[in-house]
Amino acid sequence: MTIPATGSSVALIPAYKPGAALFDVVCGIADAGFRAILVIDDGSGPEFADIFAGLKRFPEVTVVRHAINLGKGAALKTGFNYALVEFPDLDGIITADADGQHHPEDIIRVAQRFAASPKALVLGSREFAGPVPLRSRIGNSLTQGVMRIVAGQRLADTQTGLRAIPRSLAERMLAVPASGYEFELEMLIAAKHLGFETIEVPIRTIYQPGNPTSHFEPLRDSMRIYFVLLRFGLISLATAVLDNGCFFLFFSASGVLGASLFTARAIALAFNYATVRRAVFLSREQHRVVLPRYLLLAAANICLSYAAISLLSRYLTVGVLPAKILVESLLFIANFTLQRDFVFARPAVAAGR
Repeated sequence: MTIPATGSSVALIPAYKPGAALFDVVCGIADAGFRAILVIDDGSGPEFADIFAGLKRFPEVTVVRHAINLGKGAALKTGFNYALVEFPDLDGIITADADGQHHPEDIIRVAQRFAASPKALVLGSREFAGPVPLRSRIGNSLTQGVMRIVAGQRLADTQTGLRAIPRSLAERMLAVPASGYEFELEMLIAAKHLGFETIEVPIRTIYQPGNPTSHFEPLRDSMRIYFVLLRFGLISLATAVLDNGCFFLFFSASGVLGASLFTARAIALAFNYATVRRAVFLSREQHRVVLPRYLLLAAANICLSYAAISLLSRYLTVGVLPAKILVESLLFIANFTLQRDFVFARPAVAAGR
C-alpha cells in the first residue's frame, strides 16, 4: 500500500525509552512511500541505543537525538524543523506514537486522507471501544468538553498523536513555547483559530496491558494540558477585575454611570485586546482587519451593558456595581463566543495562505 503520488509527506515518530513496538511501527510503514521517516530519540539514554541502531536497516529512517529528555512537544518541534529544512517542497508531516498505539495501516490511511486534503489538519481519531485505560477515557472526555467551549469544536479524540499536519501549520507551531504533551492541545487550538479545516479519520484503539511504554504522567501532564485551557479563563478574569476596579474608582469619584463605564471599559479593552489576540486566540491578522471587528463588538457590548445596568439599578434597586457584575457575567459566554468565532477566527478558506 502506497501513498498517492499527489501526497508529499514525512512520517515523524517521537520516541522516549521505546520498546519493541517502535521497530514494528517503522517496519509497517517503511514501504508506504513516505519521503522519509524521522525518529526523534528524546534523550532515551545509552541503554536504548540498540533499539535505535536497529532502525538503520531501513534506508528511509533518520534518527535525530536529544542529549536529554525535553518532552514530546519539543521532540515534535525538532522533527518539524528538520523536515521543513530538509524537504522544502513538503506538503505536510504525519506524526505517530512510538508505543504501538497506532497501527501502521491506520498511519497510512491518515496519510492518504491528507494527500487528498493537504491544507487540512487530519486526525486519526480512536473509537475508544474495548478495554481502554480509565485515565485515557476520562482524560479524553474532559478535554472534549473543554474544547467545545474554548475552541467551539467537536472532536472525537482530542489527545490523539496520529495526525497529518499541513506544512504551514507546522511552521507556525515551531514558535509555540509548549514542550510537553500540552503541545498537541495547543495545535488543535491554533488550527481552529488560524482557520485550518480539521478532518477526523476513525482508527482502531490499541492499548497494551498496563500501557507499559507510555510516559504520560497523569497528574503532572494533565495539569500542563489543562493550564493551556485555563489561560482563557485567567485572562478573562484579569480583564474583569481591571474593568470593575477602574469602574468602582471612577464611579465613586464622579457618580456618573456612563462616563465611568466607558473609561473603565476602554482601559480594560486595551489590556484584553493585546492579551487575547496573541496569547488566547493566536491571531496573526493585521490590526486593520481584527481591530474594527473587536471595537464593533465592544461598542455593542458596552451599549447593552449600560442599558441593562441602568435598568437594574434604577427600577429594581440593585446597586450599580452588583448590577454591573451580574450583567457582564451573563454576557461573558456570548462575548467569548463572538470573539472566538467572529473577531479573531480566520475563515477556513484562508488556511492555506
